[in-house]
Amino acid sequence: HCGTAKSDLFNEGLANFFMDDPYRYEALLMIPSAEIQTQIGRAINSPTAKALHETRYNMVAHPFSTKYQNSNQWALETIAAALAKDVQIQNREQAQSWLKFANYRASTLEISMFTRLGGRMFRANIAFDDQPFDRRMAGHIDTVTVDSIDRFLGSRDPSLQRVVVKYP
Repeated sequence: HCGTAKSDLFNEGLANFFMDDPYRYEALLMIPSAEIQTQIGRAINSPTAKALHETRYNMVAHPFSTKYQNSNQWALETIAAALAKDVQIQNREQAQSWLKFANYRASTLEISMFTRLGGRMFRANIAFDDQPFDRRMAGHIDTVTVDSIDRFLGSRDPSLQRVVVKYP
């Protein structure tokens, strides 16, 4: 539900993604090893994937808070459920704990106070109240991005292949 603070899970292809009026017509396909593909496939097709979904959407959700979730965060937490061999992940708290243990590092966005205020006032899908107070006041907003997932997955899978899809 683009532009709203409510999310859902959809099984769609890239055509629908690009028809959503994205900022840029570009996608990064990350192709992990066959073993990791199998693990991710199992996780996505299990009840865990739905259990890891939070309907309260926030474009800049903090990666270690369960108050909100962004779409990249759901993907990352599902990847965590797939990759965790030492524990069975069944909820977001467990996924986030495992990600901390596995040394996941979020992307930090530098967002000024005035920009944060404007974003919160005029966009239903932007909130900062799940960010640690000291970092938020300093304008450091930590969130899950494609880049942070790429770094994390690349550190876990040296054979990770990357393909950039652009239109036109």
